[in-house]
Amino acid sequence: MPGFGKMRLSESRGPQPPGAEARDTRSAGCGCNMDSVPMRTRYINVRIFRGGRFEKGTLLVEGERFAEDIPAAAVDRTVDLGGRCVVPGLVDVHVHLREPGFPHKETIATGTAAAARGGYTAVCSMPNLRPAPDAPDTLAQEIEIIRRDALVRVFPYASITLGQRGCGELVDFAALAPEVVGFSDDGRGVQSAESMERAMRQAAAVDRPIVAHCEVDDLLRGGYIHDGDYCREHGHKGISSESEWRQVERDIALAEKTGCRYHVCHVSTRESVELVRRAKARGLRVSCETAPHYLLLCDDDLQEEGRFKMNPPLRSRADRQALVEGLVDGTIEVVATDHAPHTAEEKARGLSGSAMGIVGLECAFPLLYTYLVLPGTISLERLVEAMSVNPRRIFGLGGALEPGEAADFTVLDLDAQYEIDPATFRSKGRATPFAGWPVQGRAAMTVVGGKVVYDANE
Repeated sequence: MPGFGKMRLSESRGPQPPGAEARDTRSAGCGCNMDSVPMRTRYINVRIFRGGRFEKGTLLVEGERFAEDIPAAAVDRTVDLGGRCVVPGLVDVHVHLREPGFPHKETIATGTAAAARGGYTAVCSMPNLRPAPDAPDTLAQEIEIIRRDALVRVFPYASITLGQRGCGELVDFAALAPEVVGFSDDGRGVQSAESMERAMRQAAAVDRPIVAHCEVDDLLRGGYIHDGDYCREHGHKGISSESEWRQVERDIALAEKTGCRYHVCHVSTRESVELVRRAKARGLRVSCETAPHYLLLCDDDLQEEGRFKMNPPLRSRADRQALVEGLVDGTIEVVATDHAPHTAEEKARGLSGSAMGIVGLECAFPLLYTYLVLPGTISLERLVEAMSVNPRRIFGLGGALEPGEAADFTVLDLDAQYEIDPATFRSKGRATPFAGWPVQGRAAMTVVGGKVVYDANE
């Protein structure tokens, strides 16, 4: 299956879905030649997510797109989905696919296979690569691998600074914008307010968001877990909450000044949630994400194992509750995984010595469905909004279960019960704090451009 990497700037919709430039000559996502007759599929016995709610219906797919009507005699196959829920394909706006540069940790092929298994039809890949995508020639190296190996749609980020250093010279925003979904130095905060303001002005000029990892280096002081009770009781070095929220505060003020679209990565503190809430109340173009581990865990859950180490760290119980409340009231519009695979050896050095980062693509939906939806904390509809609808809207990716749209969708089996088992992951990464957790719900099928890229029954 051809990969997905090429995008073009659209006046009204932001980046085009990958493969858009090829539609006149081939069916993007299925490798079909337009001279051949496209496959016509009728999906029956379906609960379809439309207009914020589920309704019984039928999905018609012709080639790579949803169709309004297909004569019964022209249908090539009929698939009975057994009353399962179908949602617009899940989108993860924060993943680390590690290629080029670190294929021993993950590749485009293994990372997108993991995404497909998790129900994701699109992911946005972070720029901490080697070389960093900080110029058209280095970005082209990543895009070539995406086109060759990706199973799902991959939208790359370019870095904000040259070398993705968080300081120094800025990239050429205009040259990179047509090929990227946004600009980020994820893994590092941009330390200079002056540099961030200039970056925001240039990003605004090309209508791309700044997607910020917020971290003040001077406040880290060698820390690697949250500066809370567990840290002090076990003799570790702590990362203060202020190291995150202080930069969120600065950047929101700069976003208001510049008019830039601004998205905060992996918020973990209650102060950050409140800052974003106030910014939204003022009508600013500000959004944010959090990750499943921040919604379900806190530093009370820490163990002396590398699978509990990530950046930002697991915060306090009060922080976790504030994040849940932010998801409930819509302050936090997006749930992303920050899928960050490392080798087993890199994660085997305890809390102090292990690399920061865990994997999440293959367990995010079941975890959130089991521990937030089933207890009644949020609705299934709200979860679908956070994992599909909102990221598509905020990042201009398009996509809906409507005629003419790309046939990207996820079939959910809400009855499946099992335990999270990292040994079954398609990702090269295995480090997760959720190993052994009982869950309910999974992606039964993932379809990209009309082509099945994952089927739980195969």
